[in-house]
Amino acid sequence: MSGGSFVSPATRERVRGWAVPIATALGRLGLTPNALTVIGFIGTCGAAVAAAAQAWALAGALVLVFGIFDLFDGALARATGRASKFGAFLDSTLDRTGESLVLVGVAVGCALADYVFVPGVALAGLAATFASGVTYTRAKAESLGVHGEVGVAPRPERLAILAIGLVLAGLAGGVSISSPSGGVELFSIAERPGGATLLGIALGLIAILSAVTIVQRIVHVRNQLKNEQ
Repeated sequence: MSGGSFVSPATRERVRGWAVPIATALGRLGLTPNALTVIGFIGTCGAAVAAAAQAWALAGALVLVFGIFDLFDGALARATGRASKFGAFLDSTLDRTGESLVLVGVAVGCALADYVFVPGVALAGLAATFASGVTYTRAKAESLGVHGEVGVAPRPERLAILAIGLVLAGLAGGVSISSPSGGVELFSIAERPGGATLLGIALGLIAILSAVTIVQRIVHVRNQLKNEQ
């Protein structure tokens, strides 16, 4: 593992290599790396809308597809020598914005399904909070001139967990919670369908692993800055 990540550097390089032929084919269609970045963001927005509409399996599929699609802009930029600072900035900005929007969509979908407090909206909010902290720690580290990309839950791992949780929640029948009397039972787990539990586990994992990653990055940056003194 690299810096505590579940995915080794060799595996990441192989995946990037597989993306190159597809990326160059998209380039031959006239698409630029920045255009691919924007298309990927629009697809992620579609995942957010699907989650808000409680189309859980569709939302998960879109997160997975456009999470993979995110490989193509960088691959095309490197393959064609069109990598730029603005392209890197745009990619990073839209990636993080898209991830946050999907989690907001999940929170809205949970609220509309009356799956509000535990885990539902609360865990979606925690996942969004800690995930944004992970991206901030890396950006801040790099602004200080040190390496910050370590930890168990960088963006690809978080998206994979979220996609799996959404798809499984959809296949298990969604997350709506109703009491035997026909009303809404917000806190009891007795009446929750399997989909609620599966989505809650995924959101909880994202929140916990992201929090761990923040701590790992703080320690990593502290050690680097200490060595510079």
